[in-house]
Amino acid sequence: MKSLSVTGIVLLALSVLLFYLTSPNFTVNDLQMSHIMGILGGIGIGLIIGGIVGYVSKGSAVKAEQKKKEFKQLQKDKEELEKQAADLAKREAELRSQNQNPQI
Repeated sequence: MKSLSVTGIVLLALSVLLFYLTSPNFTVNDLQMSHIMGILGGIGIGLIIGGIVGYVSKGSAVKAEQKKKEFKQLQKDKEELEKQAADLAKREAELRSQNQNPQI
């Protein structure tokens, strides 16, 4: 989002520079309705693009967080299964040792 803001500021500065280079004798008294409409149109387009980019980046962040949670849950499940497998192996070894050495 920071890079998007920096890009917006750079483009705004570029547009102001180009405006003043193309009309060097412009004064505040020369400001007409078409200038205001152009400014408002640019702001509107910027807000629309910013909203779309924000929505997409928020969706990506939510999906990434969900994948992290699923990965952590899978790691926990794996640890539990490893513990169960170790317990089963231990019990099986105990049963084999009891069957090999029966007490009379």
